[in-house]
Amino acid sequence: MKNILFLALIASLFSCKNETTISENQTSSDKRKAEITKGYDTYINPLDIDYTYMVYNSSQNKSYRSGADPAVIEFKGEYYMFVTRSFGYWHSTDLMNWNFIKPQQWFFEGSNAPTAFNYKDSLVYFAGDPAGYGSILYTDNPKEGKWTPTASISTNIQDSELFIDDDGETYLYWGSSNLHPLRVKQLNKDDRFLETGVKKELINLVEEEHGWERFGENNFHPTLKEGYMEGASMTKHNGKYYLQYAAPGTQFNVYADGVYIGDTPLGPFEYMKNNPMSFKPGGFTNGAGHGITVKQTNGQYWHVATMALASNAQWERRLCMFPTYFDDDGLMYTNTAYGDYPRFGSNHPTKAGHHNGWMLLSYKGEVKVSSSLKQIMKFTSNDDAVEVTELPTETDKEGNIVSKVLTDENPKTFWVAEANDDKQWLTIKMQNAGNIHAFQLNFHDHESGIYTRTEGLKHQFTIEVSDDGNNWQTVVDRSASEKDTPNAYIVLDEAVKAKYVRYNNVKVPGANFAMSEFRVFGLGLGEKPSNVEGFKVNRAEDRRDASFTWEKVEGAQGYNIRWGIAEDKLYQSWQMYDTTEHLMRCLDRDTPYYFTIEAFSENGISEPSEIIFVK
Repeated sequence: MKNILFLALIASLFSCKNETTISENQTSSDKRKAEITKGYDTYINPLDIDYTYMVYNSSQNKSYRSGADPAVIEFKGEYYMFVTRSFGYWHSTDLMNWNFIKPQQWFFEGSNAPTAFNYKDSLVYFAGDPAGYGSILYTDNPKEGKWTPTASISTNIQDSELFIDDDGETYLYWGSSNLHPLRVKQLNKDDRFLETGVKKELINLVEEEHGWERFGENNFHPTLKEGYMEGASMTKHNGKYYLQYAAPGTQFNVYADGVYIGDTPLGPFEYMKNNPMSFKPGGFTNGAGHGITVKQTNGQYWHVATMALASNAQWERRLCMFPTYFDDDGLMYTNTAYGDYPRFGSNHPTKAGHHNGWMLLSYKGEVKVSSSLKQIMKFTSNDDAVEVTELPTETDKEGNIVSKVLTDENPKTFWVAEANDDKQWLTIKMQNAGNIHAFQLNFHDHESGIYTRTEGLKHQFTIEVSDDGNNWQTVVDRSASEKDTPNAYIVLDEAVKAKYVRYNNVKVPGANFAMSEFRVFGLGLGEKPSNVEGFKVNRAEDRRDASFTWEKVEGAQGYNIRWGIAEDKLYQSWQMYDTTEHLMRCLDRDTPYYFTIEAFSENGISEPSEIIFVK
């Protein structure tokens, strides 16, 4: 047997320098991609942070982590992220590696839909009392965790946004309703944030015109028609005021952020024609709503938002981050294409936040597991439509237990082992060998029995790879890790060619080792897919809806539709697997659109099809 020399590999905690080696089997295109990725940090969505277990729903014994409604600010060249019900906040120097800070004074139930504002690098102001009223806190040293309350009590601060203009005038935007509009009131920053009496209703949803604002998964619900408008956020850019809002509901794949633009903080505001601004309806993890836009010290904007997981509960969520731009027409947009694949980090000079070219190698890989307490397919989108299917245990011809839920690109399916010890493992035989660059491990909370912020949690395991399924080499050793990484993202120092991947459990939080998805990223050894042929678009009589068909591309895992309001403004995308048709209900009724489609596989992405214009 031919001897194979494996390089020793060390995993980084959150992100690391991506030094790659080039396999002889790689194509010239792959070599170019490897050169592009060399030396730059990467990250992935959902973000790999130590999410807090939620205190609400604990009365129902529902134990799960969540991170939602982020408020991210830059303060004195560093960054702070406040997240719903987290009993503290996170600090970063690069927007990628986050460390939790437990404050010395905080709300007893954690903050809810928090807001924070950096006022001229002198003070950080914060609000988010779950009761909807309370003092606005402030500090000149958020890293230390000491906060002081103002002497006044503010009301209506649920889902709020505190915005202080350059002239010191202060505004509080708020609202979370399927009936009532977003509102704004003016506060006096210099007099304990007391209300000045200026109050105004601003905007509401217009579902009959804006398809993406319609309630429900894929913007459809059989009975409920009114979406939720919430999560106000304000960004000032080039003298314009960009009022951002979330719709139609945090539990849906189409949860998104839209924008109205005004000349003053009080409006009037005009609907932005390329809405939604932040939108990720397809792929592995969905949603990009109720976010905030933060400006990096180098001038790059980022939108940090909420993704739906909704497996254990509706409000089980994660965080995502996408690069944000303002085009020559003053339109605000994000890049969410391949939004849950590895992306260039904040240190990339020209493509920060863009997909870095690594593809999914593990899709539909054959999985064997050590044991199986249960395997679940769960769909949770609203209170009256929850489907839970327990899948029967399957074995292969050798008697090994198999699992199809760990490589299906669905975070709502999961596998639960019979125990949480070092006898639990899983092995993936990928459909094709490839050069592996990174892993993403999406652990699942199954009856964990944890109901609040708990320190000392850790994920301990090793990962091995093999070319033949017999000879194994350890590439990740976290057997003694002290880190809590429920969505662990691990980048290898050097790429390694393999067809098999094995996870060996040591100990993770909870009573049982459980996982929703084990994802392997890198570059396949073949050619990228051919271009898509026969792409057709049929816009329905209800102009908010459009259906798409195309011819199957041999070897493609899936397809990505891009669209926008102009040929050079294809800002939206919808990624899907194993289909040659699609229906979307997210268009604006009176807007003409341009569409194109591309195929993708583990080997790369095809060229886009010819752009189609639809009135």
